Amino acid sequence: ALEHASLRVVEGEFVALLGPSGCGKSTVLRLIAGLQQPGSGAVRVHETALSFVFQEPTLMPWATVFDNVWLPLRLAGVPREQARARVAPMLETVGLAAFADAYPRELSGGMKMRASIARALVPRPRVLLMDEPFAALDEITRERLNDDLLRWAQALSLTTVFVTHSVFEAVYLSRRVLVMSPRPGRVVQEVEIDAPWPRDERFRGTPQYAQLCARLSRALRDAGATA
Repeated sequence: ALEHASLRVVEGEFVALLGPSGCGKSTVLRLIAGLQQPGSGAVRVHETALSFVFQEPTLMPWATVFDNVWLPLRLAGVPREQARARVAPMLETVGLAAFADAYPRELSGGMKMRASIARALVPRPRVLLMDEPFAALDEITRERLNDDLLRWAQALSLTTVFVTHSVFEAVYLSRRVLVMSPRPGRVVQEVEIDAPWPRDERFRGTPQYAQLCARLSRALRDAGATA
């Protein structure tokens, strides 16, 4: 999936990985998380407090929202009542306080993803890995969650690596975008998003946003042409 792939992410950064399907973006995340081991080379992660958000919410259908979010604390040995002091504020943060006792089947797609993100954030990670978490959502919900994610990333001082197929999403969210070549994947371009961060919806209407999207689209085309 990867060949001669090299990248570096510094503490507090929000970095997007952008590239065509099958280029190894998800593999990079799994290597960082330790879910896979590289055939050669090395992965060095200087922070062990790490959470992973997948493209699908992967909620337990038989458990309430509260119990889904409690799961990582439960696995760490934190009793349910003791965990309430952390789970309840996190549900408030992601806008699901009123749905603590609801089941996944009662939630919209956006609400399910909020629950998944709350579950990832409740252990208080320092590094957040996100694998196309908003790809299946409608545009309005996606943009709303983009705004929320920027707010959470800043408030919690997260180092975030975000995989996406969307040029627009990559420009809006990131401080830096790493463009990957088709399989076997490697980082072929690095694009700095030189705009104030975090951003809000006003940024989407600026000439700078349009210019950066066009620049990143060219970088993506060039990556495919030089594969």
